[in-house]
Amino acid sequence: MLEPLYESTADCPCCETTFPITKVRPSFKTPISSDTDFCGHYNKGVNPDYYVIRVCPYCGFAFSENSFSKVLNEKQKQLYYSEIGKHWKKESFLGERSPETALNTFKRALMVAQLLEVPDAVIAGYLHHIAWIYRTLNNKNEEYRFLNFALERYIVVFENGESTNKNARLMYLIGELNKRLGNFNDAVKWFSRVVNDKSILDSAMIRASREQWAEISELLAVERKKEGR
Repeated sequence: MLEPLYESTADCPCCETTFPITKVRPSFKTPISSDTDFCGHYNKGVNPDYYVIRVCPYCGFAFSENSFSKVLNEKQKQLYYSEIGKHWKKESFLGERSPETALNTFKRALMVAQLLEVPDAVIAGYLHHIAWIYRTLNNKNEEYRFLNFALERYIVVFENGESTNKNARLMYLIGELNKRLGNFNDAVKWFSRVVNDKSILDSAMIRASREQWAEISELLAVERKKEGR
């Protein structure tokens, strides 16, 4: 039987060392279901999200496949070593990862990304993934805390036009995170923008926005009924 995990290699953008990493075979990356904010659920014992971050065992630099496309310049390297790298004690993240281990890798990658000022879209993704992991651990307080951080950063991405080719999905996501955090009025505003913007042709996001908008309307109707209004 084919194992879901296999070993590959990656090159560190910081110390430029090649090191072994664990990857998930493509056939194991299809979720059996997804939450309305795109958090995938898997039934084969392996969550591909846990292996997104690569951590160099030699210098501790943590990154995702697309966050650093080339080697860091000398100024970036010095900044990393002076702020984060100097505290590193050699550790390997090879092999199967628990939710707690995955959380550790994402938080380290988040520190690196914030320090080196990578695009807000990358940071927003890290924050959102951290919230997903806390969801699997049933830690509501931390999940909502990081959803709020992700929401703030997604709004910055939208305002800066970093993701113009995926605006419908981004707008839907901002609406959905607002909904999950109980900001129903803001959620409706974003869902309505997706539904009413004639330039948006993404039928899946338009349909999802309509569904979530309708769900909020039902929730508010129930609340009004409880209050006797």
